[in-house]
Amino acid sequence: MPVLSLISVEATKYTRPNWTEISLTALQHNFRTITDFVAPNATVCAVVKCDGYGHGAVECARALEQESATWFGVTSTDEGIRLRDAGITGRILVMTGFWRGEEEAIVHYDLTPAIWERAHVEALENAAAKLGKAPCDLPVHLKIDTGMARLGLPIAELDDFADVLRSAEHVVLEGVFSHFASSEVLDSPGVDRQLAKFESSVAALATHGLTPVYQHMSNSAAVIARPNTWKNMVRPGLALFGHCLPFTSVVSGTPDASLELPLQPVLSWKTRVIAMRDVAAGQAVGYNGAHVTHSPTRLAVIPVGYGDGFTRQLSCSGRVIVRGSYAGIAGNVSMDLTTIDVTAIPGVSIGDEVTLMGSSGDCSISVWEHASYAMTVPYEILCGLSPRVPRKYVE
Repeated sequence: MPVLSLISVEATKYTRPNWTEISLTALQHNFRTITDFVAPNATVCAVVKCDGYGHGAVECARALEQESATWFGVTSTDEGIRLRDAGITGRILVMTGFWRGEEEAIVHYDLTPAIWERAHVEALENAAAKLGKAPCDLPVHLKIDTGMARLGLPIAELDDFADVLRSAEHVVLEGVFSHFASSEVLDSPGVDRQLAKFESSVAALATHGLTPVYQHMSNSAAVIARPNTWKNMVRPGLALFGHCLPFTSVVSGTPDASLELPLQPVLSWKTRVIAMRDVAAGQAVGYNGAHVTHSPTRLAVIPVGYGDGFTRQLSCSGRVIVRGSYAGIAGNVSMDLTTIDVTAIPGVSIGDEVTLMGSSGDCSISVWEHASYAMTVPYEILCGLSPRVPRKYVE
């Protein structure tokens, strides 16, 4: 293939008019808001796992480090390495531990792993010795299973595991943590049970002479609604990006909007009109003719579909914003294209900007709206944004 062709492909890599705008200013505002809210009681570990919940982990971590963030939470060793390679110098907590064979990378890149098995300690000890680590120079955070039955040390095994930690030469217990299953349910008895188990575990460790510097349980919802769970570190994720699960009650089952922080959504999603057409009444639109026009209709086509993360559940019922007005989705969302009804919006033309998520004029479409159509949570919507949708960082 000629070199000229390669250059041409690269030059046009991101010309498809479908992009997100990530406000690093809003992200920094959210970090300050949360930090001020928990100060001086707790340190904030900024969770940027899953590529920063779809926002871009590297760019977000850099902006947060500029705002004095000192801890970052990631899912896996490779996510931690990516931050280190990008120049992030803060502490990086690998919250779901490490896979066998990754222990030398953990040590080399100065990552702080979650542990909960004897094999974790043994692997880290071997890696630390091989790479010349000094004694007591490999901090770890012990994850306790307080009720999710997912990851973590079973409480019944805590005494035996404490002996393993005490006998380690390089590994030192810096932190102990757990994770709530339903902290957004304000009267959930499970939260209190988990908290009690965690506190009893910390007390049990102390009887073995193990007093970790950090204790942490609080995710975004617990940060906002449960100060008694903060301990001395909190782990906001979704809240950093301007969202939180609605607070509900087991008894009433209705949302409680009184518990809110002044957070700003960090991401908006936009595209442009690429085609227009006028059709008569009775015209079937899109795959399977899922929408049929009832009167003469003006349609616009936008280059976005479920291949981009624009969920197919929005078909025939979701909406977008064009020229400061809402336009309904006409027909099924396809892989790359979606058709919208702009009959009631004067002057729409090819090239007009279309807001899929975010605000324009007096109109707004939230990630919650997308999640409600898909019968899911905003986490899935944000993390489901395709890599082919460019992230553009704005101030």
